Formats: sequence, structure tokens, C-alpha cells
Amino acid sequence: VQLQASGGGLVQAGGSLRLSCAASGRPFSSYGMGWFRQAPGKEREFVAAITGSGGSIYYADSVEGRFTISRDNAKNTVHLQMNNLEPEDTAVYYCASARSRWASRTSRDYDNWGQGTQVTVSS
Repeated sequence: VQLQASGGGLVQAGGSLRLSCAASGRPFSSYGMGWFRQAPGKEREFVAAITGSGGSIYYADSVEGRFTISRDNAKNTVHLQMNNLEPEDTAVYYCASARSRWASRTSRDYDNWGQGTQVTVSS
């Protein structure tokens, strides 16, 4: 699976951004997708995940209610809508494909990673 993330940028606190990740390779609905992020000096952390069918979704507590993950299996794309952004959301965001159709909060359950897209939130 090849993944291409896009949509990052610079935004003021309280603003919104929408990240996208285009996938190619295995049938898209056969695997779950996740978003992770890594801030400078910190470990990569889970943000959100969605199962292959889109029927189950999981969020980190820090983004619950502000971020929305979705997928379009017809277009082989997963999105992360980020609203009410905070400076603490500043990080490089990575999309990843899971080893199965299930979703996971654990990075070791993902076997392919996009190149990352920078999100910077100014205060």
C-alpha cells in the first residue's frame, strides 16, 4: 500500500484544517486506516482510526469532539477534519494503513505509513 498525505498548513488557534490521505495498492476497504502525529521532541501518538468498512471509529481523548475521521472507499481516500485547533495540535501528521480491516490505537498494528504533513497552529 502506498499512502500520500496532504492538507497540512499554518492556521491560527480556533481554526480548521482538513487532511487527506490517498491510498493505492490493496483493495482500500480491506484495511483500517489511522492518523498519528508526532510533535518535536515527543513520541508519535495516536489521533484517530477507522475500520475498513467505516463502521467503527476511535479517537484519542485529546481530539475527541474536535476531530472527525472519515473515509471514501470509492475514492480510496481517508480524511481528518480538524476543528477548533489548539497550539498543542502542532505536529507532523501521518496516515497509516492497518494490517487488517480492523482499526487500532497502536502504531505496531500498521504496516504502511504516508510521508507526513506538517500542521502548525499559532496562538
